[in-house]
Amino acid sequence: MAKDPAITEAQQKMVKAEEALQRELGQIRAGRANASILNRVTVDYYGAPTPVNQLATITIPEARVLMITPYDKSALKEVERAILASDLGLSPANDGTVIRLVIPQLTQERREELAKDVKKQTEEAKIAVRNVRRDAIENMRKREKSNDLTADDLHELEEETQKITNAATKKLDEIAAAKEKEILAD
Repeated sequence: MAKDPAITEAQQKMVKAEEALQRELGQIRAGRANASILNRVTVDYYGAPTPVNQLATITIPEARVLMITPYDKSALKEVERAILASDLGLSPANDGTVIRLVIPQLTQERREELAKDVKKQTEEAKIAVRNVRRDAIENMRKREKSNDLTADDLHELEEETQKITNAATKKLDEIAAAKEKEILAD
């Protein structure tokens, strides 16, 4: 039997849930420099909100330092202002040509708090995956009622849907475990 379109669609949605989790976890600061923490910071550049990563080169010269080098030196003050206004809790150091962000060492208490956030976001992603599974199975049952699928086909498709759900959930757990390890490591 060829792959059912409902299975393909469910798989695509589950991959999107994985990608969304990775994006969300990328925002969590783990005591190490990671350019993705600046993804949500936008700068008012000539009246248009522009992401920092489109205005500057972001490098990591040391394990806990981000260096932001704007392409346009006149945007330096605006980039600094945007970082201060963001919810990052970091103080930018501007030397006139680049901005340095020093990522502070995390306390053990803060690490545990961040690990809880990872678990919470992972659970939300798992709920999204389960909702995709539920919608796919409902769709298949409707198709069976309208005689587009046989009972055997429906059973087979439900099993396949469960397999891809299990695989997606396992992948979410792996993503979360890697982030927790990064957070809890010194």
